[in-house]
Amino acid sequence: MQNTFSNWSGSVVFHPKEILYPTTEQEIIDIVHRALNNKKKIRIVGSAHSFTRLVETDNTLLSLDNYNGIIHVDKDKKLITVKAGTKIKAFGEMAFGYGFAQENLGDIDAQSLAGSISTGTHGTGLNFGNISSQLYAIKFINGKGETVYCSEDENKELLKAAQVSLGSLGIITELTFKVQEAYKLSFVSKNENIQDVFAQLDKHNIENRNFEFYWFPYTDVAQTKYSNISQEEAVENKLGLWYDNLMENHLFNAISYPTRYIPSLSKYVAKISGALAGTSSKVNWSHRVYALPRTVLFNEMEYCVPIESFSAVKKELIRVFNQKKFHVHFPTENRFVKADDIMISASYKLTSAYISFHVYKGKAYQEYFKTMEEICSHYEGRPHWGKMHNKEAKDFANMYERWNDFLEIRKVHDPENIFVSEYTKKLFGI
Repeated sequence: MQNTFSNWSGSVVFHPKEILYPTTEQEIIDIVHRALNNKKKIRIVGSAHSFTRLVETDNTLLSLDNYNGIIHVDKDKKLITVKAGTKIKAFGEMAFGYGFAQENLGDIDAQSLAGSISTGTHGTGLNFGNISSQLYAIKFINGKGETVYCSEDENKELLKAAQVSLGSLGIITELTFKVQEAYKLSFVSKNENIQDVFAQLDKHNIENRNFEFYWFPYTDVAQTKYSNISQEEAVENKLGLWYDNLMENHLFNAISYPTRYIPSLSKYVAKISGALAGTSSKVNWSHRVYALPRTVLFNEMEYCVPIESFSAVKKELIRVFNQKKFHVHFPTENRFVKADDIMISASYKLTSAYISFHVYKGKAYQEYFKTMEEICSHYEGRPHWGKMHNKEAKDFANMYERWNDFLEIRKVHDPENIFVSEYTKKLFGI
């Protein structure tokens, strides 16, 4: 029987020869040795939330879904070691059980921890790097079947390559996160004018722990989102959660669906969506605040640009959108991230603004993404590794000053290229 595998959005569908679900580290080592002996390839998959062909293979697809759970908690050093297949949501609850939390998260918690760090997943807040920057140590099985450990205190140069590696160095088995004492967040969402947001952008980023906003096409509406530390009692607002899920998923999906068949309706759906983006608030433990339900399927491209260029980039994107009148109704998401020192992180030495472009599943996205990508590239933008883009090896060599260092480390740990696919060949210029 043929195996069929699809990513979350359905943008990538392929037929691996086999899908393996190891439960122990020794099984993972054995799988690598078998691939070496048989000259076969392996790709590793998390929760399939990437929109690119990163996990595509016609050989072995390896999932760590059955390799999860906490391994060790060092309460004094505030370090938690966890199996790499653990999902973000599950890890949040596990860490909370010990009185700890991750310092920051993105707005989806369905991904595996290894998948999220390998593609440079991030949240928002200028005092926080991407999720990979929270790592103290990584353990992986390389392309020679060797068990490799790197940390801030041991093999740090390798750690800087492994923190964002696209599954190209080996199969990550353990991650050690630097955590902090559990904290509560007060979350507020507002409907504001986009010009007011531009005028107050620096203020919003400085005065709030986490700030982001969405811009609704064909409107002047920005849905702003602010999160700050709170000492108030955590309350599970089930009515509010139900309403948010109804508005942001079920109702949005219902009014989005007709645009597949009548693209010209996109303008009106965008305006309706902007008008419905009202004010809401909640207080809860951090890991229960960051994530939002996501049931409406879409395809996505995301670019990271220097924060000092953000306002100019965003205004140009809006100007061109209004000029070309794309049949797109999804809002663009805008988040802000601290610079890091991870070799091929999009935020390497760059205080960053990330701009996400979404198109409802089933609708054409190519021209829209290409146009938006050209504008972001003009401002030295870097694509998110897990989102759609049209860049290749020669582009990345110009973007990342340590690109060749990363490629050399990759060759050392995967000399037989067993973790290389047709897609990653294009990325790495192999």
